[in-house]
Amino acid sequence: MPHGIPAHARLCPDCDGFPVVAITTGARHGDGTHATLRVNCTACKGTGTTPARRREVARV
Repeated sequence: MPHGIPAHARLCPDCDGFPVVAITTGARHGDGTHATLRVNCTACKGTGTTPARRREVARV
């Protein structure tokens, strides 16, 4: 079952919910696999969500 995003959180506007990416460097390891780097979104720090906005009540 896929894990959804909790109702109290919003998707990060910078990474659109894809916070971690793998970037190939072009180099290969001895066994033939590609050398990759894992990079986290700097805005959400790899969570994919941002805190929900607080609702402010207008004071009259």
